[in-house]
Amino acid sequence: MARILVVDDDELFRELLCTSVSRHGHTALGAGSLAQARRILAGQGVDVVYLDVRLPDGSGTLALEELRAVQDPPEVIIVTGQGDPDGAELALRCGAWDYIEKPASVDRMTLPMLRALSYRTEKRRQRIPSLPETTGIVGKSPRLASCLAQAGMAAASGVDVFITGETGTGKEIFARAIHATGNRAQGPFVVVDCTTLPGTLAESVLFGHERGSFTGADRKQAGLIEQADGGTLFLDEVGELPLPIQAKFLRVLQERSYRPVGGGQVRQSDFRLVAATNRDLSAMAERGEFRQDLLYRLGAFCLELPPLREREGDVKALLEWRVAQYAARTGQPAPEPSPEYLELLLSHHWPGNVRELLQSVDMSLVSALGEGMLLPQHLPLELRVRLMRGSVAARGYQTAPHGAPDLAALGPWREHRARLLEKAEADYFSALMARTGGDACLAAELSGLKTARLYELLGKHGLVKRRRGGAAFPVKPE
Repeated sequence: MARILVVDDDELFRELLCTSVSRHGHTALGAGSLAQARRILAGQGVDVVYLDVRLPDGSGTLALEELRAVQDPPEVIIVTGQGDPDGAELALRCGAWDYIEKPASVDRMTLPMLRALSYRTEKRRQRIPSLPETTGIVGKSPRLASCLAQAGMAAASGVDVFITGETGTGKEIFARAIHATGNRAQGPFVVVDCTTLPGTLAESVLFGHERGSFTGADRKQAGLIEQADGGTLFLDEVGELPLPIQAKFLRVLQERSYRPVGGGQVRQSDFRLVAATNRDLSAMAERGEFRQDLLYRLGAFCLELPPLREREGDVKALLEWRVAQYAARTGQPAPEPSPEYLELLLSHHWPGNVRELLQSVDMSLVSALGEGMLLPQHLPLELRVRLMRGSVAARGYQTAPHGAPDLAALGPWREHRARLLEKAEADYFSALMARTGGDACLAAELSGLKTARLYELLGKHGLVKRRRGGAAFPVKPE
């Protein structure tokens, strides 16, 4: 007997669905808000969650990743009375089992539950492994936990993996962890930095060459594809792969065979591919800058790494890990981060992500050599200047008429910062829609956001309207 949680603020719908669940012999639990759902989930395990999109205390879609990031995550079925294609895409990308629009028949509501329960039974029997803690990936945020679970499945399956994420989010670390956890761990891990491939010699670097095949080829040279035989080939920044090479590399992926430059014999290389990029390859493919067919081949298993600003709690975890590493390496007592130092780290949005944070902490440890506490003064000067300018600008919004700060109006720092960020976000997307004339494709390209995420943020700030059929479309601000 399974436990099914129905989260919906419509009491009548909630009771009807709970009754249907009970008739199938399962325990039905009901919650009218996200807060009630969290309390139930904290007290007992749940197998399947029916989750409404619009709830009194938040968005069900935004809470989906939180629900899916626990140790034994339930399968989540999204139910909504106001469905749209972009919302459905967002839900599925966040790990939803299914997306159901109200009204729906009893069979349409319960069949996904039965399928999900069957899937969970089979999954528990197979015991899919997750990435071990020794991989060096630090953090326990829901977003990161979800990525670790997906990476564990990828490592166990042996499929090719396509990793996306901003610069500094740890794409190579995840690639190495997948390699070390999979069945090719004893094989080589060969890195191809596509940004540094020489244009005229890229084919030789990848496929190798025979002696005398071109000027300067005074000896036979094995390519990186051959070196990766029996292991993993990591294509870093695959979006920079030259177009002429993309067509030839597509054939390599299809057949795991290649021909060295100047060679007549086709050779085989049994490698696993992990590719990574910080660029939107779909947009590049539309512009003819990347081959669409190669993009399809790369996307066997996609893993999207979140930026550090979306990994709640991980800044502190990374700071503590880095300080402990420093103490172990130097044999000296670890300096204690002061509350002011930690507050500054938490207030920064970290455009360079984990890489930028760790570099800043490293510089702080060098500056604080021999001292017992990390202070704001130990941070890199450029970072301190940026943080101070932002703080002074923020205070300007809450200054009394005669120039004296209105302390009562300021309130707690976190609330004040949240208000300012909310306003900045609204101003940005309003300006974006004005500049693009409401063109969603152009707005997604300029902002660097996925279309589903763009629609979510536009809707949050009232920049999306709905046609009579229910479809959403962005609007240009008045």
